[in-house]
Amino acid sequence: MGKIAVVGSINMDVVNRVVKHPLPGETIKGLGTEYNPGGKGANQAVAAAQGGGDVTMIGAVGTDAFGGELLATLKERGVGTSGVAAKEGTSGLAFITVSEEGENNIILSEGANGRVLPEDIDLFAAELEGADVVLLQNEIPWETTLYTMQLAKEKGVRVFFNPAPAFKLPESAFSYIDVCILNETEAGEITGLPVESQEEAETAASKLIEGGMNCVILTLGVKGSVLVNQAGERIVTPSFKVTPVDTTAAGDTFIGAFAVASAEGKSLAEGLRFASAAAAITVTRSGAQMSIPGRQEIERFLAGQ
Repeated sequence: MGKIAVVGSINMDVVNRVVKHPLPGETIKGLGTEYNPGGKGANQAVAAAQGGGDVTMIGAVGTDAFGGELLATLKERGVGTSGVAAKEGTSGLAFITVSEEGENNIILSEGANGRVLPEDIDLFAAELEGADVVLLQNEIPWETTLYTMQLAKEKGVRVFFNPAPAFKLPESAFSYIDVCILNETEAGEITGLPVESQEEAETAASKLIEGGMNCVILTLGVKGSVLVNQAGERIVTPSFKVTPVDTTAAGDTFIGAFAVASAEGKSLAEGLRFASAAAAITVTRSGAQMSIPGRQEIERFLAGQ
């Protein structure tokens, strides 16, 4: 069983369903409200744990009523929470309004996620000891993410980075990243290149490799994924044919599952196929963390292909 540390965000998604979005100053009646645990860090931690990894979450929740619920949900899904601090104030919240047409508006209130500091990483540094992989995203302060990358390198822990939400990363950070996993939009934002086809994806990935990253996996939705690395390998993995219901958390599931496969020593091709299967199952269900499949289900899915 691979050991994985996830340093990142923990959110409660407050989802309001409406017929149509309100105009400025307008009050409308909602169709219902759901509370769904989310956050990229937490989603990836759950995906890795469900996929068979020994996973510890490092991050923060608030002292509000959501904090305890978010921790309980992580524990229920097999994620260790000894690295999660309780910060005075609110937990991370995402206020999501979804219309009958499926269009959404999202307001992100970072709450405790915005107060995860390098000192917290030092406090929970023991959780990184002996880890095969540390997973990082962009929903906590960049200074903390960069500090974690540097600390992981010192400890010999491989860094898997999902630069979402994307911004122009400093090239000085590229050499700390063992595997960068990102989608077309994120790749376009970081490289400044168009990413619509497989060829363009390979070009964008190659630019990141030239900048110092060791391995880049670019996910392309129904078009599968493209991997490029310093060793000159190029692996194209097609997606599995399924009928999508909700793509929420599909990318996070792919990342968590790939991290597990890598930590267990699977080949790149095997890991990409395992991750693609996990993501394919996820999109056939509604919701974020509740849609993420377990190890046995992923293996049954692969056996049937």
